[in-house]
Amino acid sequence: MTASTTASRMPAPRQTEKRLTGYIARLAVTDAVVVTGAVFGAHLLRFGFSNEPLVIGDSILDVNVEVGYLVTSLLFVSGWLFALQLFGTRDSKVVGSGSLEYRRISDATVRVFGVLAILSLVFQIEFARWYLLIALPSGLILLILSRWMWRTWLRTRRTQGRFLQHALVVGDRPKATHIASQIRSDPEAGIRIIGAVTTHGTHEDLVDGVPVLGDFDHVLDVLDDVDVDAVILSTADAITPERVRRFGWMLDQKRIDLIVAPSLTDVAGPRIHTRPVAGLPLIHVEYPRFEGRQRLAKRSFDIIGSLALIVLFAPVMAAVAVAVKATSKGPVFYSQERVGLRGKPFRMFKFRSMIVGADDHLQSLLDQQGTSDQPLFKVTDDPRITPVGRFIRRYSLDELPQFFNALLGTMSLVGPRPQRAAEVELYDDDAHRRLHMKPGITGLWQVGGRSDLSWNDAIRLDLYYVENWSVASDVIVVARTAAAVVKPSGAH
Repeated sequence: MTASTTASRMPAPRQTEKRLTGYIARLAVTDAVVVTGAVFGAHLLRFGFSNEPLVIGDSILDVNVEVGYLVTSLLFVSGWLFALQLFGTRDSKVVGSGSLEYRRISDATVRVFGVLAILSLVFQIEFARWYLLIALPSGLILLILSRWMWRTWLRTRRTQGRFLQHALVVGDRPKATHIASQIRSDPEAGIRIIGAVTTHGTHEDLVDGVPVLGDFDHVLDVLDDVDVDAVILSTADAITPERVRRFGWMLDQKRIDLIVAPSLTDVAGPRIHTRPVAGLPLIHVEYPRFEGRQRLAKRSFDIIGSLALIVLFAPVMAAVAVAVKATSKGPVFYSQERVGLRGKPFRMFKFRSMIVGADDHLQSLLDQQGTSDQPLFKVTDDPRITPVGRFIRRYSLDELPQFFNALLGTMSLVGPRPQRAAEVELYDDDAHRRLHMKPGITGLWQVGGRSDLSWNDAIRLDLYYVENWSVASDVIVVARTAAAVVKPSGAH
């Protein structure tokens, strides 16, 4: 395969962009509606239907100009929409998954606010404060909400096989297998692995039914035979830097994206910083921090959040307490010793959902189902659960008293799953790292499958959280937990 073969073809739009064109157009229309509604809604609330004048004064030139707020609002809308486009908020590489899309929207909106502040200072423009205080925050909230709603719509379509980026994995077999497995485990990413090319390819399944289509020496022939939007390239001894560079040129001529996958897993974007040095894209990985202002920010989030949730759910907790007391003998509340931060034990509170003395039967039930040697003590079809207990467990109502744990500081709103001392004794060295943070009322395990998760999946999610924690991620997990509770699955 030579460069002349591919160079003779006329450039075409990248397939990824073509597949997402309709979705991106919908985002553009929604953005325009949201921004227009926010700005003119603020205009209506502040000025009504009158076209109040905005005075622009320049003391140096001794010039005063009056512009109606209707024109100002039109310029405001145009500038805001231009900023959303300029910051790539609808770029095909960021829409639909991850937090970068939301960060770009926030950055664009904040910059618009900054430009308005500079213009008001330089040209002595006296913007109506309430006009801006209504338009900008409401617009930002509605933009993020609308993107979330479209993302939910897109997620449904992707489960139906639409709006997917078709990708080919290239590299050594073990690394290619790992990449394919990880990507296929996250359908929300919108990437469909249609095949693999290994350094010494043989036509056999790579993983989960992904076929090996050939070896790297014939990768361009493979690309001619398949419809792909991107090539995911992992490191391999046989693929030299010179071959990678020429390969990238060929992909550019074919209008196929090149994605390089480093040997890093379970590292979130904010911890990764790329710095080019002598033509090498060096990747800096920050280590997770659990002290100082990070811990203060998390504790503040826990206090404010738990207080708000206690007030919000007080009537529900009262109703659950009455139901538990009226339907079975025993106390309303149940407390159990769990292992917390750095291995320190604490008492975790719950509404009682089982018969009195249920803990005495746990070991025999685990032995019966053959899971007593796994550090995830869950009994399938647990006979100890009361009828009311089954209901409150399904909707996680039994865990509401843990808001008081979070308020007292023994737990966090979001964190690793709290476990018993007997479970912790079964940990390997990696699993002990989850004790670097307080256990949470909810976490990635709660929104990722709950009791349906295997121990390996649960520990992977917990360790990912510990390594990549942020306040923003906590807010997202809490929001996703609300959706998981309303539409429960995997709760026993």
